[in-house]
Amino acid sequence: MAEDRKTSYWFELSEYDLETAQAMLQAKRYLYVGFMCHQAIEKILKGYYQEKNGQLPPKTHNLRLLAQSSKIDDYFEEEQRQCLRILEPLYIETRYPEFKDRIFKELTNERCSDILQKTGELHKWIKQKLST
Repeated sequence: MAEDRKTSYWFELSEYDLETAQAMLQAKRYLYVGFMCHQAIEKILKGYYQEKNGQLPPKTHNLRLLAQSSKIDDYFEEEQRQCLRILEPLYIETRYPEFKDRIFKELTNERCSDILQKTGELHKWIKQKLST
């Protein structure tokens, strides 16, 4: 797993982003918890794509597209699909003022803890999928 330097790059950034999401939760910076969780899954999916295809992944932030193009979504259960549906708007909507206030109200400590837990589980599952 991750013999290619480009693949390792994606995995290392993904781990860093997951740790940053945890730090943002502890700091009560809830908008960034969701954003960093999205980034962690985006990057591990890109690493998965790189590892399986031997080429750079698509230049997109769309998690479902990345999962489909790498074909990992063939193995997803509903829980993994649901995690992507939760994370996807947290990348875009936290960046625009018209969505920020609404998202901010939804991102409580409890909700962010749940998002981080689900992200960690999906992250771990994708890493395990690479070794099978």
